Formats: sequence, structure tokens, C-alpha cells
Amino acid sequence: MTEPLKHECGIVMIRLLKPLEYYQQKYGTWQYGLNKLYLLMEKQHNRGQEGAGLAVVKLESPPGNEFIFRERAVGSSAISEIFTNVYQNYEKISEDKLNDAEYASKYLPFAGELFLGHLRYSTTGKSGISYVHPFMRRNNWRSRNLALAGNFNMTNVDELFAELLAQGQHPRDYTDTFVLLESVGHYLDREVQYQFDKYNKSTGAKGEELNTLIEKNLDIHFMLNKASEKWDGGYTIGGLIGCGDGFVYRDPSGIRPAFYYNDDEIVIVASERPVIQTALGLDVADIKELNPGQAIIVKKDGTVMFSQIQEPRNVSPCSFERIYFSRGSDSDIYNERKKLGKLLLPQILKAIDSDIQHTVFSFIPNTAEVAFFGMTDAFNKHMNDVKLRKIKEKGASITEEELQKILSMRVRTEKVVIKDIKLRTFIAQDKGRDDLAAHVYDVTYDSVRPYEDNLVVIDDSIVRGTTLKQSIIKILDRIHPKKIVIVSSSPQIRYPDCYGIDMSRMNEFAAFRAAIELLKERGMQSVIEEVYRKSLAQKDKPKEEIVNYVKEIYAPFTDEDISKKMAEMLTPKGTKAEIEIVFQSIENLHKATPNHKGDWYFSGNYPTPGGNRMVNTAFLNYIEGKNNRSY
Repeated sequence: MTEPLKHECGIVMIRLLKPLEYYQQKYGTWQYGLNKLYLLMEKQHNRGQEGAGLAVVKLESPPGNEFIFRERAVGSSAISEIFTNVYQNYEKISEDKLNDAEYASKYLPFAGELFLGHLRYSTTGKSGISYVHPFMRRNNWRSRNLALAGNFNMTNVDELFAELLAQGQHPRDYTDTFVLLESVGHYLDREVQYQFDKYNKSTGAKGEELNTLIEKNLDIHFMLNKASEKWDGGYTIGGLIGCGDGFVYRDPSGIRPAFYYNDDEIVIVASERPVIQTALGLDVADIKELNPGQAIIVKKDGTVMFSQIQEPRNVSPCSFERIYFSRGSDSDIYNERKKLGKLLLPQILKAIDSDIQHTVFSFIPNTAEVAFFGMTDAFNKHMNDVKLRKIKEKGASITEEELQKILSMRVRTEKVVIKDIKLRTFIAQDKGRDDLAAHVYDVTYDSVRPYEDNLVVIDDSIVRGTTLKQSIIKILDRIHPKKIVIVSSSPQIRYPDCYGIDMSRMNEFAAFRAAIELLKERGMQSVIEEVYRKSLAQKDKPKEEIVNYVKEIYAPFTDEDISKKMAEMLTPKGTKAEIEIVFQSIENLHKATPNHKGDWYFSGNYPTPGGNRMVNTAFLNYIEGKNNRSY
């Protein structure tokens, strides 16, 4: 992607199922859990660049000693910072004591058995250390302590906030993170109180005996079920309870991903599958995915259970996870991205008039590389079919010279585009930043035959088109191709997201701007006015009643109409080469990613009612000239 989408968050939960002495003996260190947490977080650094945090629970901490620890940091080096701070606690400890797992378990901070890690990318506009996960609620009762972290965005914070007020609470902030923390915490408090009353009355137990009964019988299913009844959004949420219970819960639509592995030593849950494979040296088949609406719960005694918190509804796992966000080293994602490239063959052939001999194929680094492999595989197969047909046409009369000429036909691939520098934010002036942005990419000179060759360059997606216009097309035109075909392995991005990715404004989308321009050019402004009227009329309706009327903006046009207009709008002045933009179809997207039908970015079909409310707000903001987020 030429202009990177701001990433979503990532989480890790680890539960060691054996005493720390076990890991000291088997792996040479009781820090086994911490070390794995560090590796799993570093392997998911693609999911968060704003901050990172971790929380750790000790299962057997005596009264008067801390039993839950947290470390957080902001910035691109946050992971290194938080683990440096953690390990600094052990620098002045003698070697004998540091290698004593029993001593560590009793006295050393972060020497626990239950871990929660988080990588943050903000989608709310609020930043700073106070907004870095995990969030915590503290209490002298171990079972009332809660650490919460997640990859999520809620579309109905207003409703959830109002519910807290109706309960008599006084929330300290209006963000979805604070609201969720207090919502889950409220039902945790209720559950603890229920168990307290139950066992205090029925058994007469007091003190530690009563506390043990409460912790043993905490109903995490009840807590999550009641808290999440009205949640609308995409989420994977991890939580630690001070008594030693841990959980990860995935939204009922399955929008955000969650993978897990467990054996008799460890339980691991993470946002991406290959990171678990790498951390533990596992095969693909060893790792499972949480079902939509399902939670994995690990009790203090090590019991692992799976609980259906909410029934699945309108299951729509995010297709952008497959196109762009998740690590391409995942075996399924790798093959899906290749297939996305392969399926573009007919459209590309049309764009270059089937003139493969005078076409160079390349890609925009780095996330489009796998789709490029798929595209070249398809063209190589096509070229072999062409060769075979030509040989059959010649028949027995074919000469050696003719045969050699046919066999020498090939698909020409080059690394034409190079990612050269990183845009630095210390250049504050817009003009200076734009000039630097134009040089983020560079080009390999003499990679095409000037004025003779077409140049096909594949990208994984096109959102704003800013970098295409400011940089990519300009530098490609320097090497004088006859025609430049920009290919997107994903369909046209037409609608904003509200489930954890920072794409909430209509004017951010080149496809939307193109549709608006087409309506104006063709004297169809009435369509815009009518969509605005309909959208305004439903502004204050319940989210369940809101319709996505923005679809009517695109309805008068074919995909090709919009692509052509986008090419026109994104072509810089003075460009000599002909420019064409080719997009994947939604139908082919579903063929390539059959288990991830969450295509609302392209279709406007949101899996939850909050999505329709968000796109309605986004359109109203656009028409009214407001640059506000739409959620």
C-alpha cells in the first residue's frame, strides 16, 4: 500500500500451567513466560506503532505483597522500553537468587504465571501513556482486580456510556476502552459479590477460606455475557483477573482475529497465527482460531475452557486482514494473496491489449510482493498456453528458428519501484512534507524500454491515492513507459471502517471523490442532495434502523467508470504515459478469501448496525464540511 493504513492493535495472552521451577529446570530460566511474551509482541510489531504495554499476575503472592504488575510505554520503541524496564528489576539481584525460581515467585516483580501484552494503534484520536493498554481496576480483593487490553473499536460508546450512568456509575473518560473496562469491571464486582454472599451464608466461611471459594467459583462466562450484551463493534479482548483467571474473547461477527495454542505447559492466545508458530516451533495444524463470540478462559487452577459468550451473528471476518494487515508469513494468507494476484489476469490482459512481449511487470514494495508472485504465476501459465497454441498452429512444418523464437517468449519482471526513504514528521510545513513524500519511493532506471514498453505495477490496495499522485506515477513516468497500469489486488475502497482501523472520513477515499466528480460532471448533483436528505433524516434514529444510503452515490456508475475517473484525478500534470487503474472485483476477492467475507470497505455491507450509523455520520460530515471522525 503506497500510503500505509494506520494499523490496528494486537494482543498476546500467556498462561504458564506449571510452577516457575518447572521452566527453570526444563528451559534454564523461570523467565520463560516473559521471554515468550517479548518474542510474541515483537513478532506482532506490525500491528501497533504508538505504544505497548504488559501486565503480569502472580498466582501465589502472600498478603502484603504486590500480585499484579504493569508496564507501559509510548512511541515506536515501546516494546523494547517496557521489557528493558522489566528486566532492570533483576540487575541488582545476585545470580543465586536470580536463578532461584521459588525466590523469584515470592519476591521479584513480573515473576508471574499469567501475562497480557498489547500493541497499540489509536483509532480514537487520543494518545499518550494514559491511553495505552492494559487498563487496570485495582482493589484489595484479588478477584476484583482487572487488567484489560484489546484490539477493538466500539461503534456505540454513547449507548454503553449511558448504560454505565444508568447503573449509577461515574466514568472517568468517554473512550471505548474506559467504558469497556468499567462495564466488565461492574459485572466482575457483581459476580464476586454474588459468590461472597453465597458462600458466606451457606458455609459460614471467612477470610482466606471464603476468598478461595470465591476465586474458584468465579463465573467468567456470566461476567462477559452480561457486559457484552450491547457491544457493537469489532473486538478481540484479553483480560487478567488478580486471582489468576485469564480470558480472551472474540466478537460475535468474528471481525477481529484471535488464535490460540495450549498443551500441558502453556496457553497462548495472539492476534496472528504465525507468531505462535515461530515462538513455539509449531505446525499450522497445532494452532486453532477462536470462533466468533467465543472466549478461551483459563482458571487459576489451570483448567482451560471454551465458552460461547454471545451467539455468532452475521459472521464477517475482516478481509483486509488477509489483504494487508496480518503477517504474510501465515500459510493461508500467503496463498490467498497469491490468488488475489492470479485472479487479475483477464483485466490486466485487457489493459495491455494482450501485448505481453512489450510489457514489464513489477510491484509496489513491500506488501504487494506476494500478490505480484501470484500475478506472474498466472502470466507465466498464460504465456505457456500461448506458446503451446503457436506451436500447434505451426504443426510439423515448424522450423527450428520459429520454435526457438516461440520458446524465447517470456514474462518480463523487474524491481522497478524501490522504497527509498522514510518520511519524518519533523518537517512540519505542508509544502516541505509533500516534497519529501514525492521521494519516499524511487525507480530503477533502464528497467523498461522507453516509449516502447507498457509497465504494470501491482499494489495491494489504493485508499487515498495521494502517494500515487505525489510520488509513484511521477517516478514511473521518468523511465518513459508507453503506458502505466496501476493494479490493485483489492477492490475499490469506498466506505469507511469503524472496527479498529483509522479510516473514518469519506474524503479519504479516492473512489468516493471520483464518484462525486462523476455525478457533478454528468449533472447529477441531485443524487448527492437526495443522499444527504435521506442521511440527515435518519441521523437521530436508533442504529438498528439506519440504512447505508451512501451506496446510491456509486450506483449510477460501473466499476470501470470510477476506475477511469480515478486514473484521471490521480495523474499528475505533465505525465507523458497513458495511465490506467485496474481493481480486483469483489467476486474475485471472495474467491481468494472464501472464509473472510468481511468486505464492508468495498461493498458498504456492514456486519453490525453501528457500521451503518458510522457511514451515515461520515457522509453528513463530508457534506457539512466537518473533518470529525465519524465514530
